[in-house]
Amino acid sequence: MDGIDGKAAVAAGMDPDRLDALVAHLDRTYLASGKLPHMQLLLSRDEEVLLSVVRGQARASGEALQADALYRIASMTKPITSVAFMMLVEAGKVALNTPVTDIIPEFADLRVGQANRAKPKRPMLMIDLLRHTSGLTYGLQRQTPIDARYRKLGLDEFQQKRTSDQFVADLSTLPLEFSPGERWNYSVSTDVLGVVVERLSGLDLEAFFRTHILDPLGMVDTSFVLPDEKAHRMTDAWRLDEDGGLAIADIGARSGWRRTGRFLSGGGGLVSSVADYHRFARMLLRGGELDGVRLLAAETVAQMRSNQLPGGGDLSSLSSAMFSEADYQGVGFGLGFAMGMESQEYYWGGVFSTYFWIDPVERLIGLFMTQHLPSSTYPVRAELRAGVAGAIVTRRPR
Repeated sequence: MDGIDGKAAVAAGMDPDRLDALVAHLDRTYLASGKLPHMQLLLSRDEEVLLSVVRGQARASGEALQADALYRIASMTKPITSVAFMMLVEAGKVALNTPVTDIIPEFADLRVGQANRAKPKRPMLMIDLLRHTSGLTYGLQRQTPIDARYRKLGLDEFQQKRTSDQFVADLSTLPLEFSPGERWNYSVSTDVLGVVVERLSGLDLEAFFRTHILDPLGMVDTSFVLPDEKAHRMTDAWRLDEDGGLAIADIGARSGWRRTGRFLSGGGGLVSSVADYHRFARMLLRGGELDGVRLLAAETVAQMRSNQLPGGGDLSSLSSAMFSEADYQGVGFGLGFAMGMESQEYYWGGVFSTYFWIDPVERLIGLFMTQHLPSSTYPVRAELRAGVAGAIVTRRPR
């Protein structure tokens, strides 16, 4: 299927003409104009695919994008790492209020602020890693001397040659931006969470994901390392150049994701496909189960998609950093993704402009894949969600 299944859309309580208008807008505004190299869009309601669109070129050499294309999903890795951690919580191996130093003793002497003198007001807890209230940061924030030191050490680079232990050791030499729990700041927290998963399970992150999440869900094309036999399916990635045009950032056939022996980033290291991530999203929509395989209890998934920010605040009141993966007003943060405090939708994206959202009330899943740096360039995510919301004819009670 390429396009809109009109009969299925009507049966699902959606307006096919409005969905068609959304696709036409994306085609005209982003593909025909050359702003994006390609796009793959999937929309399902009640797990029935209503819209599947594949457009543009996968490679600078001109090959057409295919439905089985592989993408660098970057921070869409974070929800998978968060699910892995919550599986260990359910297994009784760790708790949300466990001090991070119980598993990462290298953090025992962390200090706060540029002067590197003050002790944190309270310990960093596991929940702080999940909801980004840890005091850690990203070099890409480009706001403080601390994040400049992250950039110097390359702590959020895509292709780090460090081991997990070396990553934690290097990170422990830097101060926190603030005491844990005081603010929200998008950060390498989920990378640290991935190391926690490794140490608690005794498996590297690839092996844990494969054994406990990917194979059970049938996510056959999701991995940290791109296999040689699938290299032809990997898209090129582009970035915005100084003139506002597109320049190649990573060549699919020679992608850095083909290299082994590098840090397995729980915050951004995976390659995946639309079909695979739709299965992951369906598992979340169904409350932790898919095709008879249960990864999490429904109560755990409900907790993950509920606002967990201190005091029930939103990002606008707790964040001192700007980041494009979420709006801020009326947006909370759960255990692994942002969530609309009124709409109850939960979602996240990646720096290559990949994006997913789930509406648990309307039982909608949206997936958008492209490969364009940075993700803040265009308002396509807001347009997608608004266009789909506007196409709902039959609404479910909230």
